[in-house]
Amino acid sequence: MMALMPVAEALAHVLDGAEPLPAQAVPLGEALGRVLAKDLVALRTQPPDAVSAMDGYAVRAEDVAHAPVTLTVIGEVAAGHPFNGAVGPEQAARIFTGGVLPPGADAIVIQENTTRERERVTVQAVVKPGRNVRRAGLDFSRGDVLLRRSHRLTARDLMLAAAMNYPAVPVHRRAKVGVLATGDELVPPGSQPGPGEIVYSNGFGLSALARSEGAEVLDLGIARDRIDATAAAIRRAREAQCDVLVTMGGASVGDHDVVQQALAAEGLALAFWKIALRPGKPMMHGRLGGMAVLGLPGNPVSSFVCAVLFLVPLLRRLAGRLDISAEMQDAVLGHGLPENDERADYLRSTLVEGPDGEPIATPLPLQDSSMMAPLARANCLLIREPHAPAAPAGSPCRILKLGT
Repeated sequence: MMALMPVAEALAHVLDGAEPLPAQAVPLGEALGRVLAKDLVALRTQPPDAVSAMDGYAVRAEDVAHAPVTLTVIGEVAAGHPFNGAVGPEQAARIFTGGVLPPGADAIVIQENTTRERERVTVQAVVKPGRNVRRAGLDFSRGDVLLRRSHRLTARDLMLAAAMNYPAVPVHRRAKVGVLATGDELVPPGSQPGPGEIVYSNGFGLSALARSEGAEVLDLGIARDRIDATAAAIRRAREAQCDVLVTMGGASVGDHDVVQQALAAEGLALAFWKIALRPGKPMMHGRLGGMAVLGLPGNPVSSFVCAVLFLVPLLRRLAGRLDISAEMQDAVLGHGLPENDERADYLRSTLVEGPDGEPIATPLPLQDSSMMAPLARANCLLIREPHAPAAPAGSPCRILKLGT
């Protein structure tokens, strides 16, 4: 019988051999949250010319070294319509925000500091060279590396990429995740469960979690507790070229737990089964050719916690991200806890800000792995390492925040 594997060792097995998926070009409008497959180099300079930052008059600073002074207006400059001439001594050009600075001018007098009468403008304030001018290349220059490989694109990044003149960007392909539930007792939401039946719920949470990480999800439905039915669903995942297959339930070795048998019949190379984790001890991992397999427990809380700890880092690795580790932080205990046994414990907890601003994590009173209401109430998992000693309220602890 396999010994219980520590969580960190199990995660290392899950990530072993997982490489970022191939690159593809994606239009900017579809690239939010995707991960760059290579550095992006600016294809242009921004702004390409010196431009006005304000509405006013383009002048030579030496002509307005003293004020007031009256200048002759020789033309007008609007954004997208550069001035054909040049500003000479004691001359000015009416200019609007974004207009290209005319040759000869080196400063902008804002319109509030001027008075205009026909083709004459009186400047009431002194300006220095460069005043209210955005120089060429102020934002970036052609050839600058502005977005790096492995960066997950934000809304702000898409604005920048567009300004760099990219209509599409090279990103890693989305992972395809097959989600398969097993169990004769499961019926879909909206059904009227019969004796011994329960409403299927796990897959909705895991699918949403996978999609939040940018994956494409293939719902493989609910397989009955038969080897042939389960094997058929596994083959559908392979035929669909899933990168990851997630099964829920049936991964143990009871008479009605057929997932391991079906996977073995299909050629699974088993990496581990059973980990030193609560909730989530009966978790399995292996590979079927190029497809990673995560066999999660059937209990909903166990299934979700295992997905947070193992599926999410795997999807991030496949997406090309560098920040794949769980996002943990320090907190203090809201109430005391007894010593722990040989399994790492991930307690569903609430996180609030204490009177001194410190985060306080308080485990919910009921931690049964079948209970979804406490899981929905929790906003973090409080981590208790194996054999952790008893800890009183106020003791330091580590937590993993749960996303929305």
